[in-house]
Amino acid sequence: MKRTAGLALFSCCSILSLCSCAVGTGIQGGGVSGGSVVVGHELAKEAVLRAIPTAYVDAARASLHVAYQHTSHGTHVSYGLFGLQDYKSGDAARFGITNDASPPDAPKLDFHDYGVPGAYVDLSTADADWPAWVDQNRAFLDDPANSSINVVMWSWCDITGHDVAGGYLPSMQALIDEYGAGGAKIGTGGGRTRTTPVTFVFMTGHAYQNGGGNLGAGKPKDQADLITAYCAARAYLCLDYWSIDSHDMDGNYYADATDDAHSSSFGAAGGNYNQAWQDSHAEGTDWFHDLSSPGGAVDCGQHESQHITANRKAYAMWYILARIAGWSGSPE
Repeated sequence: MKRTAGLALFSCCSILSLCSCAVGTGIQGGGVSGGSVVVGHELAKEAVLRAIPTAYVDAARASLHVAYQHTSHGTHVSYGLFGLQDYKSGDAARFGITNDASPPDAPKLDFHDYGVPGAYVDLSTADADWPAWVDQNRAFLDDPANSSINVVMWSWCDITGHDVAGGYLPSMQALIDEYGAGGAKIGTGGGRTRTTPVTFVFMTGHAYQNGGGNLGAGKPKDQADLITAYCAARAYLCLDYWSIDSHDMDGNYYADATDDAHSSSFGAAGGNYNQAWQDSHAEGTDWFHDLSSPGGAVDCGQHESQHITANRKAYAMWYILARIAGWSGSPE
């Protein structure tokens, strides 16, 4: 199972009829209950973002401490998040973000960009030694200086040909079994290294950079199917880069999409469907400028020529953060 459109494509009005679960952590043994867990193009929309109940956005911003490790393609998430807070009136407070601890009277999302230092800089480099990648995460999470971290997410560079089934998925499961809620390393006593459990957010890979290389064994779509099926079966949250990259803003699918939203089947002679949407909509009303840091320079995100890709991934990330904070993610 990949995603259920009926759960994803809800209206701004109906979403307000949410479940009665308390605001706070939604972590249950590493997973979450209810709603969609694979967050792809259907949920990567401003209408979905604006319909998230304020209480859960506030809870996420005030209580979550995110370590995000990535290289160039991973900037789509962080640059989108950094720009979103400057988008519309009220967004600076509602979606405020910082790379440092924020003052208690003005809580911002504590977001550690490039947050898990070590030999492995993204998931694409971990094929060299997945057990060593797990150890890098262990060393980071066992360090008392990182005791507040409660969300960890790693992105891929090029996912093509990497060991998703035998490397990535079991390695993430090992970390969940140790550091997720109820994990072997959470609590006090022998062998327990921290009291704060961690949610590990899965990610699929971006569309192929040059197009035409998305389908087939070990290619982006195949790898995404492995990851999303694993997450759906276990209620693990996943940011589905592949889905967002391969669909335009109206939900049309492009099997030959590139990582910068080009397709040979878009328009009469092919083109960039995100750029076309951006050109026909108003900046500040329908889309925003992505930024290289909070309050920093305008930057679309690496490998991008338009802002929509990172805008959409920021919307998807806030959906995930609200789910971790206890939101059901769907109407009753």
